Amino acid sequence: MTDAEWAGVRAALPVPGWLEGRGGQPESCHRQMADAVRYLVAGGITWRSMPADFPAWDRVYAFFRRWRDKGWTAEFHGRLRDRIREAAGRDPEPTAGVIDARSVKGAASVPTATRGFDGGKKSWPV
Repeated sequence: MTDAEWAGVRAALPVPGWLEGRGGQPESCHRQMADAVRYLVAGGITWRSMPADFPAWDRVYAFFRRWRDKGWTAEFHGRLRDRIREAAGRDPEPTAGVIDARSVKGAASVPTATRGFDGGKKSWPV
């Protein structure tokens, strides 16, 4: 992660408890941990295959698991999404979604009364 990327990411991270007076030890390795998780996700590798350039895989996994269990990964993702949408001149919260489904033909054993019409594709799933 470049220094510019880290500056943007660091501002979106949850505030550590020790900065809010809640106690605990300061974590000085957030950047290394974030880089390690990013490498793991981008490469599709297993935790134990983490290169030696990063902290030990079990420390990185414990870091990720703690964030996931406390809901911080979802919060972090939401903050980054909001920033990207605002930078593009859009509303931070998405207001619409797209759901797509496939029409599947029913088996001969499926009664005709339980089959429906697919209005989007103008077809009867038979």
